[in-house]
Amino acid sequence: MPRRKQEFTNDEGQTVAADTQARLGDGEVLVTEENEQFLRGLYSRDHYLQADEPRGNGGTDLGPDPYELLLMSLGACTSMTLRLYAGRKNLPVKNIEVRLRHERIHARDCEDCESTEGYVSRIERRIRYQGTLSAEQHSRLMEIADKCPVHKTLKGEIQIVTSSG
Repeated sequence: MPRRKQEFTNDEGQTVAADTQARLGDGEVLVTEENEQFLRGLYSRDHYLQADEPRGNGGTDLGPDPYELLLMSLGACTSMTLRLYAGRKNLPVKNIEVRLRHERIHARDCEDCESTEGYVSRIERRIRYQGTLSAEQHSRLMEIADKCPVHKTLKGEIQIVTSSG
């Protein structure tokens, strides 16, 4: 369960008070080491959770792995976007569920991929909900799923700028 942690350790191994966490800006997160294996503390302004690797990969399995966190982000955004749309259109939709799976496949095995060499990341997303919609309403709901901001980010051009300090 996400929670606020009262203190954490910075990159230099120093314990930092919770007010430092509160100084994180909107949209800014901090990731710290919690052990010398894979366990990481994940902080936003008001929330704390952990990421880890499964025991079979050398972790302690105390949190989702990075790909699971990525899938959770996409699933949460998809579900929120669908809820917003259904509410605006007064659609009788309840209990939206988004199930996702990530795999890496050989590019040569992908019929509709631009890449022909190496691997391609493939995310399968299955959306379920309760409620009776017309075929047109259902089709539009599935189109809206692709309009969630995280989906757009993953499909768009991404620049990652890395610096030290």
